[in-house]
Amino acid sequence: MSQICHELHSLISHQPTLRFPFAESSIPPSGIYILFEEGELGHGAGRIVRVGTHRGDGQLRSRLREHFVNANKDRSIFRKNIGGAILNKNQDPFLEQWDLDLTTRKNREKYQDRIDFDKQRQVEKRVTEYIQSHFSLVVFQVDEKQRRLDLESKIISTVAWCEECFPSNAWLGLHSPKEKIRQSGLWNVNELYKQPLSETDFEELKGLLQP
Repeated sequence: MSQICHELHSLISHQPTLRFPFAESSIPPSGIYILFEEGELGHGAGRIVRVGTHRGDGQLRSRLREHFVNANKDRSIFRKNIGGAILNKNQDPFLEQWDLDLTTRKNREKYQDRIDFDKQRQVEKRVTEYIQSHFSLVVFQVDEKQRRLDLESKIISTVAWCEECFPSNAWLGLHSPKEKIRQSGLWNVNELYKQPLSETDFEELKGLLQP
């Protein structure tokens, strides 16, 4: 597993890397994104710290806006996890409020008297600043939904299973309240420790990426 993870990191490290602010024209309408975080290394390159995709066709650009731009942690589990780690690191009791899901009108009405919305805006701002300044990404086009989901899962599991991929002592994710993030070294909580990339999958992946 470590060998194919090494090959994966080598392959990805030779792709065009984007940093915020990135032009939307550089993002395919449908595909997979792979995130790297400042200070995190693996296999002699930037360590993969998150893999993601989208379900609806043509939604990759809007998905990345939800992560990098839109200040709404309930539309981005990635933002929610970053904020949770920041709050937990600082032993901030606002973490309990941050974890509440305000997506639905019913929940917004239910919790409106319990949440300090000024504080929430402050945390959202910190999350946005952290993501925009600490993360870079590689994106590649995959048009078919099931193919996207399958490759996303296998890439996540390949990195999660690898015995040579581990976070630095300074990695923010080590402060996450979620054990899966702390243990895996990834900002993912789903698709961990499932079926990794096979050699056939890896050859397919190479065909999807730029030479």
